[in-house]
Amino acid sequence: MDIHDYSVKVGGEAGQGINTIASILSRSFADQGLHLFAYQDYYSRVRGGHNFYQVRTATFPVYTFSDRLEVLVALDKASIDLHASELNPGGVIIYDQDIKTDDPGQNALALPMAALGKEHGGKAVMGNSVAAGAAWQVMGGDLEILENTLGRLFQIKGSDISEANIKAARAGADYANNNFSGHCRCQLQKGKSKKSLVLTGNEALALGSLAAGCRFVSSYPMTPASGVMQYMARQTHRLPLAFEQAEDEIAAINMSIGAANAGARAMVATSGSGFSLMVEGLSLAGMNETPVVIVLGQRPGPATGLATRTEQGDLLFSLHAGNGEFPRAIFAPRTAEEAFWTAAEAFNVAEKYQIPVFVMSDQHLADSYYTMEPFDLNKVTIDRGHVLDDEELEQMKAYHRYKITDSGISPRAFPGQGGKCVMVPGNEHMENGYSTEDPVNRTRMQDKRIRKHRSMSGEVKPPESYGKNDPGTVLLTWGSSYGSCREAVDEANRQGEKWQVLSLPQLWPFPGKQVLDLIGKAKRVVSVEMNATGQLGRLLRLETGRQPDLAVLKYDGRPMNAGYVLSQVEKGGVFPW
Repeated sequence: MDIHDYSVKVGGEAGQGINTIASILSRSFADQGLHLFAYQDYYSRVRGGHNFYQVRTATFPVYTFSDRLEVLVALDKASIDLHASELNPGGVIIYDQDIKTDDPGQNALALPMAALGKEHGGKAVMGNSVAAGAAWQVMGGDLEILENTLGRLFQIKGSDISEANIKAARAGADYANNNFSGHCRCQLQKGKSKKSLVLTGNEALALGSLAAGCRFVSSYPMTPASGVMQYMARQTHRLPLAFEQAEDEIAAINMSIGAANAGARAMVATSGSGFSLMVEGLSLAGMNETPVVIVLGQRPGPATGLATRTEQGDLLFSLHAGNGEFPRAIFAPRTAEEAFWTAAEAFNVAEKYQIPVFVMSDQHLADSYYTMEPFDLNKVTIDRGHVLDDEELEQMKAYHRYKITDSGISPRAFPGQGGKCVMVPGNEHMENGYSTEDPVNRTRMQDKRIRKHRSMSGEVKPPESYGKNDPGTVLLTWGSSYGSCREAVDEANRQGEKWQVLSLPQLWPFPGKQVLDLIGKAKRVVSVEMNATGQLGRLLRLETGRQPDLAVLKYDGRPMNAGYVLSQVEKGGVFPW
């Protein structure tokens, strides 16, 4: 492991302030010019349960978590019992002095968090900032950077709260300086990264949607997609955005379909079991050619499954959901930064082709923090497709919402424009929108809709490769599994192998020819996914006739990392097809 590649884990029960400590450290790492990747492991309960937050920071970009730790901040005994063995030689445990535990060794600091928080910050809850200050001191971080970070994080709560947290953190740092007799191998240096944003995948998706001109969001809370709706809801007071927390998922998608037909860029955010209720609405959008964006944050199923865990089990579900046949597009961002741009692109594709578009996420991407450079909003393009203006409509004798065209895309208008009637049916219909069961018309209309798929196929985002040219082993993956595969490829190539990762930022329409060209003459193709049946591998076989040689799969609700990928490939993987 690189000597400037460190991991810190904060563990405890829900409600003890784990997120606060980890957030302070994460943003301080970024302010010190370092890259970071941070992920959360939490139970679906408000209080109790063993939760932890792991932050990895390095002088180079990092894409997944490490198996080993330099610092463990323990807010309960379980954190010591479960995670002390993960510490590297020279690793440090910082634990709450109130914990009744055996002596964890010389390289440990018993920290009176609540007492110092109350004495220097005015409240025992300030013990979270005490812990962050102590950890920062032990790691050799620049205290001025930590204090500036705290000031920025808490400024929204007022100068008194901000200053109290800074004093508490300073007290924690002083206590560590005076009482820690061990040594930490983690000595932070200032990095050269200019990446000043620290965002989760959910936050980046929401920002990208707003940048793309999203004006209506309707959702029902459903982890791990709840973060998208929460972020969007907070922006309604300052942006031209309508947000509705619907009574259920059926109402949510139907509201968004209505908003989209009225002319707004609209979206919903949900998870697998919530999307199950939206499927009839999805078919409605397919029939009346409504552009709607669906953020599908995956978690383990079936049914409610594991509400706060991660999986990639809904790829084939999203592809085949809905009765009948109609076109759709499916995107799968690999990082939070890519999530921003993918969200913006999804709205363009939805409106250009007048179809539902999926943005596939998962808990690991949705809730993990990444560093990234500020987005250049000048690079965000907005393409609303073929929308008629009032003058064009006024010159028409009659407006046909579903006019037959060579591309399958009809000129679009909104209710109230140009004095024309805009029909939005749920039944099969004629060009003007009126229902009919005529078989000739049915065939023409279905052909028209399917032509959109053919049109889209020529504009699919291509698969991307990383690693050695002419590889012996290709890891085929999608979504958040990309980070683990990328680092696994780096490690394998350092050991003299010739590996490459091939990832698909867009999964449908499937770029079959491009995938086959990139797989080339590889001796071994390994599908790497977080599901039990190798769904991307199945899609590859369905679309091209080629299937992977083996698969690395993980579906216990916890994310994979590079070490897992390497070990499973070495064991020979599995063959789920």
